[in-house]
Amino acid sequence: MSKLHLVFGGRVSDPQTLDFCEPDAVHIVGIYPDYASAEEAWRSNAQRTVDDATMKYVVVHLHRLLDPGKDA
Repeated sequence: MSKLHLVFGGRVSDPQTLDFCEPDAVHIVGIYPDYASAEEAWRSNAQRTVDDATMKYVVVHLHRLLDPGKDA
């Protein structure tokens, strides 16, 4: 199985949490085949919104969600 990664972001209620205020307005950047390309996409979007403290972008390890026992 490939190690897929999802990159998305949106407005959060508190920058220290992952409580997205508007789940229907989340910006889905894309799905990437490896962490390096996902990190590049995350960095690009996070830097673009660096002046807005309530915008947060994250990388989700989809392969861990699809097969949770595999990485254990």
